[in-house]
Parts: sequence; C-alpha cells; structure tokens
Amino acid sequence: MSQEFVPDDNKSDRPNDDSAVCEQEVVLLTVVGSPKGVRETILTLYRLGFAEVGDWSPVQRAANPKQVMSVLIRRSRANGTPRRKSGR
Repeated sequence: MSQEFVPDDNKSDRPNDDSAVCEQEVVLLTVVGSPKGVRETILTLYRLGFAEVGDWSPVQRAANPKQVMSVLIRRSRANGTPRRKSGR
C-alpha cells in the first residue's frame, strides 16, 4: 500500500506504537469509479456526516484507465467510538 494513504497520527519518534494500535480498530474504505462518480460519492458521504471531504486521499489512477480511486482510513477506539478530530 502506498504510504501517502497512511496518515501520521503518531507523534512519537517510533513509527508505530503498539499500545496505540491495540486501542484502535482500523477500517479502510476505497471508492473506485469514474472521476465524477468518486467525487459525488465522497460528497454524499460528507453530507451524510460520515467523513470530511479532506479526510479522503487525493484521487489516484485505478487499474482501469477510465477509473480513479480514493481511500479513507477510519480509526475508532476499541470500544467502537469513532475518533474525532479536535474542534468538531
């Protein structure tokens, strides 16, 4: 997986702190389709309150030359509560 899809939420000097990983559930969502379809899906999910538009990766070319893709990584606490950015 390309490293640009992996946000650096861990501020320590170590790349992955095992205690932080154990406390989170990580789900990777991928939207693949036409450029218009991917944009509309991301905007629909934003309107539904699922994810901020800026939380998605930049649009990348997909295996099919007529398609693009974008990825969202959702992290939640072990108890199932989604992590929220401060200020929301």
